[in-house]
Amino acid sequence: MENIMNIAEDNILHTYNRFKVVFDRGEGVYLYDTNGKKYLDFASGIGVMALGYGNEAYKKALKDQIDKITHVSNLYYTEPLAKAAEKICTVSGMDRVFFTNSGTEGIEGAIKAARKYAFEKDGRHDHEIIAMNHSFHGRSMGALAVTGNSHYQEPFLPLIGGIKFADFNDLDSVKAQINDRTCAIILETVQGEGGIYPAQKDFLKGIRDLCDKHDILLILDEVQCGMGRTGYMFAWQEYDIKPDIMVTAKGLGAGVPVGAFLMTSAVAEKSLKPGDHGTTYGGNPFVCAAINAVLDEFVNQNIIENVRSTGAYLESRLDSLVSESDIVISRRGKGFMQGLVLKCPPSEVINKALEAGLVVISAGTDVLRMLPPLVITKDHVDEMITILKKCL
Repeated sequence: MENIMNIAEDNILHTYNRFKVVFDRGEGVYLYDTNGKKYLDFASGIGVMALGYGNEAYKKALKDQIDKITHVSNLYYTEPLAKAAEKICTVSGMDRVFFTNSGTEGIEGAIKAARKYAFEKDGRHDHEIIAMNHSFHGRSMGALAVTGNSHYQEPFLPLIGGIKFADFNDLDSVKAQINDRTCAIILETVQGEGGIYPAQKDFLKGIRDLCDKHDILLILDEVQCGMGRTGYMFAWQEYDIKPDIMVTAKGLGAGVPVGAFLMTSAVAEKSLKPGDHGTTYGGNPFVCAAINAVLDEFVNQNIIENVRSTGAYLESRLDSLVSESDIVISRRGKGFMQGLVLKCPPSEVINKALEAGLVVISAGTDVLRMLPPLVITKDHVDEMITILKKCL
């Protein structure tokens, strides 16, 4: 294990401070390192491994597709692409989809679609987008521009212009930023990296009303909170509103790198046209085979129902932990997207948990974050609580 870590440190660009473990394989909701040690996974690759590890239907779909064809480019049609597009539009209620390689690329596409929509409307180049403080949308130059954290932005200035920031769950602060140049408002339905903050219902409905009133597009980032994680296929579906553009990724491919941005017909008809946007790998037959398998398994395994029932149990166990522990201040989150606010640095608990065979991660500066596979059971929750109590 030490040798593998040394090779990696000698050759990989040091943009991550990795924990001292080399994972080798996974089974169900458990990971195993190269020494054979077993870990209960409550991070799922930062919310990616929705089906856990070793799902047979998922593996078969990918193996079968490898035997056929993995790539042809977007100059041609493929059956996996057509089926994946139909399925994701059906479960989201959106009308058109563009498949990308990541959530960050999905954000880039959403920004371009919003600006093109506004340009088609009035031919101006001075449109503005309102984003939220403490948000996180990715690390490319466009996604970074709408990420409300100066720490991430400062070394890379200047970013794309025309971005203004308001406070999450503060409708008045959003109203104060709107003018005749505002073309879109972008936010996470549940802020992830910023500390696990769900949008309040009145706030999100208020945003939707503002967008309708001023002909502004609402862009919802569901990269982390989407794909069933909060107990709805997409978190916004709990709020009785609908975005104009939505971005998803992570659990969409359940381990295969894929993302997507989706939009309504009204936006699609007046925004991106042939030549405006593209991707070499996005939506290739291999990743679309993964999407199809994931969406089929959501139905076959009753994933949404499991998140709702087991998620409620997880919340109750975490709430009890808050009342029992002097280190835990509070809990925030929905379903299988949970955060515990701590009095100590989360890294201290994360390291102790790793030693004890539990994988958890952090969010913000003081939150212990839990994003387990969507197939965990109440027994797994009990196992996690037992380990976490000792670590705390």
